[in-house]
Amino acid sequence: MCNACLPTPTTADTDAFAASLLQTLNHGALALMVSIGHRTGLFDTLAELPPSDSATIAAHAGLDERYVREWLAAMVTGGIVDFASQDRRYHLPAHRAALLTRAASPDNIAVYAQYIGVLGQVEDRIIDCFRHGGGVAYEHYPRFHEVMAEDSGQTVVAGLEQYILQLVPGLVRRLEHGIRVLDVGCGAGLLCEPLARLGGDVTGVDAAPENVQAAIEHASGNGLLAPLPTGEGLGVGGATSANVEHPSPTPSLEGRGSVRYMTGEIGSLDIGQFDLVTSMEVIEHVADKRAFVSALAQRLAPGGLMVLSTPNRTAASRLLLVGAAETVGMVPRGTHHWDDFATPEELEALLAEAGLEVTARQGIGFSLSKGLHLSGDESLNYVLSARFR
Repeated sequence: MCNACLPTPTTADTDAFAASLLQTLNHGALALMVSIGHRTGLFDTLAELPPSDSATIAAHAGLDERYVREWLAAMVTGGIVDFASQDRRYHLPAHRAALLTRAASPDNIAVYAQYIGVLGQVEDRIIDCFRHGGGVAYEHYPRFHEVMAEDSGQTVVAGLEQYILQLVPGLVRRLEHGIRVLDVGCGAGLLCEPLARLGGDVTGVDAAPENVQAAIEHASGNGLLAPLPTGEGLGVGGATSANVEHPSPTPSLEGRGSVRYMTGEIGSLDIGQFDLVTSMEVIEHVADKRAFVSALAQRLAPGGLMVLSTPNRTAASRLLLVGAAETVGMVPRGTHHWDDFATPEELEALLAEAGLEVTARQGIGFSLSKGLHLSGDESLNYVLSARFR
C-alpha cells in the first residue's frame, strides 16, 4: 500500500499514544519502587505502624530517613500510600497491605515486582543477543535464584501441606514423627525448609554451589540449619563438597526438624537411605533420566516413598511453560527444553525399571484462590508417588 493511501494520523491520535507511553514509563518506575519497598521491608513496616511521619517509619525499618522520605513520595504519587499533609503522616491502608506485605503471602504482588529490576540488569546482554544470537545464562541474572525461590514460595510452599502432600495419605503425620527426607535438586531450599518445619530430618542436594549457599544462609537465618559432619562428603572439606562455607548453625525451633545441605550429583554421593525421597521439577533438566531415577531409587529405604513432579510433554506445556514463560521473561531463555519433558507413562516406565510402582498420580493446577493444588488435568504438570514393589 502506498504512503498516500494510509490514513493521516491526527494530533489527537498522537497525543493519546504519547499519554499511553508516559503512563507505561510511570508504571515501570513505580514497579521498581514497589520492589524496593518489598526488599527493604518498608511495606511490612507501614502495615505494622499507625499513620507516622517519615522519621518514625525510617527508624522502625532501620533505614536512612532521606531515602525513606523520597520513596514515600513516590508511593504517594503512585496512589499506594496515603499522606495527610496537615501532620505529614503516611499510612498504608489495610486493603493495599493485603497485596504488598509478607504477611499477605501468597497474595503479595510486591514479590513479582522484583523481576523488573532483575531483567533490567541484563538489558545489555539481551541487546547483544539481538545482534549476535545466543542466550543469557542463569548466572548472569542477579538474584535470580533468590527471587525465583520467593516467587515459588508463594505458590509451592503455600499449597504444599494443604494440597500437594495430600497426594499421599498419612505423609504429613509421618513427617511430624521425624522421618529422614532427601530432596534432590533442592535449589535454594524451597521444599526443604517447609518439610523440616513439619518435623522431617531433611537433607537437600543440589549440583549448583550457589544454590546450596543461598539455601544454607536462608535456613540458618530461620533456625533450621543442622550442623554438618565433615570428611564423608557432607561438610566443608568432605570428598564431595564444593567448599561452600557453612555459617554457624542456629538451634532448631523446638518440635521441628532440621535441614542440612550438600553440593554434588546424587549418583556419586554416599549418603545412605531415606524414608522419603523427593525431586520436584528436576528430571526434565536431566540428560540421563534412567540413571537419575535409578540413583533416586538407591537412596530410598525399604518401605520408603518417592514423590516426583515434572512438566508433561504436551502442546499446552510447549505453549505456556516454554513459549509464554520465556517470552515474558519469567524464566531465562533456554531454561526448559520441551523435548526433554517426560510424559507420565514414560516416567512410570523408568520407575518400573528401578523396581518401583506408582501409588498415586495427579495433575498440578494453579488458581489465585488455591495456589498450587492437585488437579485432574495433567496437561501442564503432574506429581506422582511411588514405592518398591
